[in-house]
Amino acid sequence: MKHSLLLNKIVPFIILVLLFSCASKKDMIYYQDVDVLGKQEKANSYEITIQPDDLLSIIVSAEDPEIAAPFNLTAVTSQNVNNVGAGDGQLRVQRYLVDANGNIDFPILGKLKLSGLSRTELLDMLHAKISTYIKNPIVNIRIANFKVSVQGEVNAPGSYTIESERITLIEALTMAKDLTVYGKRNNILIIREIDGVKSYNRVDITNASFMNSPFYYLAQNDVIYVEPNQNKINSAAVGPSTTIIFSITSILITLATLIISSSK
Repeated sequence: MKHSLLLNKIVPFIILVLLFSCASKKDMIYYQDVDVLGKQEKANSYEITIQPDDLLSIIVSAEDPEIAAPFNLTAVTSQNVNNVGAGDGQLRVQRYLVDANGNIDFPILGKLKLSGLSRTELLDMLHAKISTYIKNPIVNIRIANFKVSVQGEVNAPGSYTIESERITLIEALTMAKDLTVYGKRNNILIIREIDGVKSYNRVDITNASFMNSPFYYLAQNDVIYVEPNQNKINSAAVGPSTTIIFSITSILITLATLIISSSK
């Protein structure tokens, strides 16, 4: 009788542990209620804006390359340090670093205020200014140091350089090889800095409506942090002793079962 009581106490304990350690479907699945959103006629439009510390590649070209040359930074030769003097240096186009005040010094045009302008606005401005010197100039602009950082409960945290100039939160998480099972999917933190002012924003990717959020598309230097869920926090608090507890519990159940079986 005592053995049966012991087993009756241990088994419910194990069942409760297993139940509380399991994540619910609601906490794990992305894009819930996506059908409610319906079909969008036009995708969210988002265009990055130029910020201090952006490294810009700006190339001006024209039908006559010699006319456009004064509007471009001088190309420099990058030399392989292991083969100095070997004549195998490569020409590398210099880039413009946007200073703390949001300005760059542009050939011929002088100091230009770029901070806060979208890429389209910057293109229009440069095209208008350069058109006073060159007929039908072609201006190409690219942010060379566009990156985002992903931290916390993802499988591959780190900083990722973005080749294009438009990336979504989901794409960034995919680059980080998705969230771990311990990642809190309904409270992802996005830290964004605009003109020196940081904002802290929460996104729930289990709710499909986040795709209409201003943080669906990421800006340069955004930081994404995925919090650990309660299970991970609890396991961290208990530490390595969790495995020992389960091992001891398993042994006790086995012993109790053997004792009961032998006493029948």
